[in-house]
Amino acid sequence: MLSPLAAGIYGAIGLAGAAGLGIGGYAYASRWPTSQIFGRTLIAPRSPGQLALTFDDGPNPAWTPRLLDILAENNVHATFFMVGKFAKAESALARRVADAGHLVGNHTWSHPDLSRTRAADVLDELTRASDVLADITGKPIRYFRPPFGARRPYVLKLARRLGLIPVTWNAMTRDWKVPSADKIAENLIRKIDSNQRHGYAGNIVLHDGSHRGQNADRGPSVAAAAKLLTRYASTHKFVTLDAWSE
Repeated sequence: MLSPLAAGIYGAIGLAGAAGLGIGGYAYASRWPTSQIFGRTLIAPRSPGQLALTFDDGPNPAWTPRLLDILAENNVHATFFMVGKFAKAESALARRVADAGHLVGNHTWSHPDLSRTRAADVLDELTRASDVLADITGKPIRYFRPPFGARRPYVLKLARRLGLIPVTWNAMTRDWKVPSADKIAENLIRKIDSNQRHGYAGNIVLHDGSHRGQNADRGPSVAAAAKLLTRYASTHKFVTLDAWSE
C-alpha cells in the first residue's frame, strides 16, 4: 500500500498526464487538417484522379498576377482563399481572379487564430470578409478556410449558419518558409501520391500571399505550382472546390 505522500505524488502525476492528453487532444482536434472531431470540414473525396490547387493569404500584388498567368497558360482554375482586408486593398486584383473563372473563398478579414478568438470577433471576421469578397466578385462566397486550420466547434457551426462550407486540406508543406520550388514541389508530390494510393483526391495548399503583409515573396510557391501543373497535366484533372459536393 502506498503511503499518503506517495499516493499524493502519483495522483498529481496522473492528473498532469491527463491534462497533457487533454491539451494534446484539443490541439489535434483544433489544428490537424483531417480531424473531424470539432465538426465536418471539406477535405477531399474518393476521387484519386482529381486535384484542387488552393492558394491562401492573397491577393498579393507581387505574385498573384504571375500565378494567374501560369494558371491561364495551363487552362486550369484554382481556389483562392483571400484575406478580406487584402482583397479590399487590392480589389482590382481580387476581381481579376474571379473574372478569370477561379473560385474565391473566405480566409477571414485579418487572419486571426479562430480557435482563440472571441465569438463576437469570429462573427465579425467572417461576415466582413464575405461581404467584401461578394461585393468585389459579384458572387456569394460559399467556402471558408480557417487561418492556420485553427477552429473550434463554434467556428464551424457559425460558418455553416452563414452559408459557408469549412475547408481544410490533405496536402500542404511549409512553402512560406522553404526557398526552393523543387523542395516544395517534392514535398507536395509525396503527399499527393500518398493520397492517391489511399484512394483520395488531393486538396493542395500553397500561398500566394502572407498574412503578415502584402508583397511577400512567393516566387518559390508560384514556381512550385507550375511544377505540379506540369507533373500532373496528363494524369489528373484539376478542379475547384465547388466540384466536390459534401
